[in-house]
Amino acid sequence: MDLFEQEGKPHQPLADRMRPSTLDEIRGQDHLLGQGKPLRRAIEEDKLHSMVFWGPPGTGKTTLARLIAHYCGAQFLSISAVLSGVKDIRQSIDQAREAQQMHGRPTVLFVDEVHRFNKAQQDAFLPHVEDGTIFFIGATTENPSFELNNALLSRVRTYVLRRIETDAIEAILRHALEDSERGLGQLELSMSDDVIHQLAVVADGDARRSLNLLEIAADLAEETDQGRVISEQTLTDVTSHSLRRFDKGGELFYDQISALHKSVRGSDPDAALYWFARMLDGGCDPLYLARRVVRMASEDIGNADPRALPLTLQAWDTYERLGSPEGELAIAQAIVYMACAAKSNAVYSAFGAARKDARDLGTLEVPLHLRNAPTQLMKELDYGKDYRYAHDEEDAFAVGENYFPEEMEPRQYYYPVERGLELKIKEKLDFLRDSNRKARQEKS
Repeated sequence: MDLFEQEGKPHQPLADRMRPSTLDEIRGQDHLLGQGKPLRRAIEEDKLHSMVFWGPPGTGKTTLARLIAHYCGAQFLSISAVLSGVKDIRQSIDQAREAQQMHGRPTVLFVDEVHRFNKAQQDAFLPHVEDGTIFFIGATTENPSFELNNALLSRVRTYVLRRIETDAIEAILRHALEDSERGLGQLELSMSDDVIHQLAVVADGDARRSLNLLEIAADLAEETDQGRVISEQTLTDVTSHSLRRFDKGGELFYDQISALHKSVRGSDPDAALYWFARMLDGGCDPLYLARRVVRMASEDIGNADPRALPLTLQAWDTYERLGSPEGELAIAQAIVYMACAAKSNAVYSAFGAARKDARDLGTLEVPLHLRNAPTQLMKELDYGKDYRYAHDEEDAFAVGENYFPEEMEPRQYYYPVERGLELKIKEKLDFLRDSNRKARQEKS
């Protein structure tokens, strides 16, 4: 067999030729396909059902769908949500119905990038899943709970595929180098363990990507006295423009910004710097990160260290003045400061509680004594009457004064924490609130 012919397809890419042909050949998904695992048992016992595969690129979603159809004796049909519409769905359903009626054969309809279908397109599958015309298998890199209709989600089982670990990628690469039927074995390439490891790391959990890079590297292999060698320099030439996997609008993006935020909140400057560097390495806009860092200063540090907020704004301003990469250091400085600062979400919680009351209690009147009285008529209507000007009171505090609507019991939203500057704020507010309480008791 010619090196680049597999199943009658000339010049088939290496990644396609090396697709696993049995469940045991699939790497990195033992949590789903290990002996005794529910999905493997369902496949081996021919218990076909509709499902969604959710996982990063190159983890075997398409391959697994093909193998399920093969093991269960089903017709395999595939459409891509990027290229297909309702017309293509109907055509696939017609093919499935024909296979069912004429041959009694089930059909697996595989929908790649299913999250790209809109609601109407997703709804088109429902009746055919319900009546058994098709067994639906969707593949997505996005969180199904955000991207798929509840009606469709309720009719399928979701299986999460994991990124493939580096050692498993190394095994895939070695197999491709040694396999003379489907792989590159006939080329007798030489590749050191260290270079294989470097290529596996660059692949970043994506088996397809690792094989694509290997195929390019094989074309650029150096001729030496010892034969053709894929050296570290060859690998550098191939991967110099490769980036880590980073979807600027997808699940991985939000996972990483969440990890950065939670590392700052958890007072771990080292982890926070790692996630900041990861996002920059993946191509995230530093200005987006600067905006998120400002949010962290208000949400998680607040008045425990009010210096954090102006520092983050200065970091944002510094980046806009200097650009990349110099300006990124200012954002990193702000991140480290916040991770090390005293933490408080007291204002964040208080604001949320106040907004809830404002929403739930309706349009309560502003008490007359708190109203402004710029006109004579307003003064005649007692606007501002009996208002106590705090600066004229002892310690600039009007003891016992009420600033809430009359129909509303005074509330306490703000509970300062006993950390950082808020410890002093708490001591003062405790004293003032206690003075108010005593004054109101004396009045009653």
